[in-house]
Amino acid sequence: MADFPLPNNACDLTGEVALVTGSTSGLGWRFARVLASVGAKVVVTGRRVERLEELVKLIEADGGQALPLPLDMTDTESILGVVEKAEQALGLVTILVNNAGIPDAQYAHRMPIDLIDRVFDTNLRGPFVLSCEVARRLIAAKRPGRMVNISSVGGFNYSGGGAALYSITKAGITRMTEVLAVEWARNFINVNGIAPGAFRSEMMDGMQSRIGEIAPHTPRKRLGEPEQLDSTLLYLCSPASECVTGTMIKVDDGQGSR
Repeated sequence: MADFPLPNNACDLTGEVALVTGSTSGLGWRFARVLASVGAKVVVTGRRVERLEELVKLIEADGGQALPLPLDMTDTESILGVVEKAEQALGLVTILVNNAGIPDAQYAHRMPIDLIDRVFDTNLRGPFVLSCEVARRLIAAKRPGRMVNISSVGGFNYSGGGAALYSITKAGITRMTEVLAVEWARNFINVNGIAPGAFRSEMMDGMQSRIGEIAPHTPRKRLGEPEQLDSTLLYLCSPASECVTGTMIKVDDGQGSR
């Protein structure tokens, strides 16, 4: 029987290599800094290279280590290439945070085909391909790993206001989390997820510019702050959650129904 300290809540990630998608702003920006702060070498990715370089400077100023790599989640070669480049530079990727996502902000019947493709590819197909590539390498190396997929409470509830495909893809992320957790349990790769409610981010700012302020309509009259997700992220990435896999944690400040 394992002898764990009391409480078993260590979140030291020294020696781990974490890849965070959608690191150029919002939650991904915060996630990268948090993982670096507890010892992980972090690969920050996205399309805006100048933002990645700015993030790396912040992480290094705090004593962490980070590598900026451009990544287009709609491009298969870009996805496969970023894992290879990350491994060559920092070592095997052992933590993956699938955070990148884009909204649709339109009614389903009004969406052009190119937008449909971009939302599906960025929010669901890309994360699936990336997860499989990271898992393939972990399995070949016989190493355990952690994956955290960022879904949304919008994947559980949809009011009909115009974000149908976003809701569909985020529901898909939740199901992807469950089934990959089952498939890779034998390989000691834990796959979990976080479903945030309305949190401050670049995406949320864009949404509010279209539909107005959201906070006054929530029970606590506020939006979540990215740092309020720190503890959930660290728990799912750390040794403390060794037996937790296939779980989606809703973090929405009581904003929505159940």
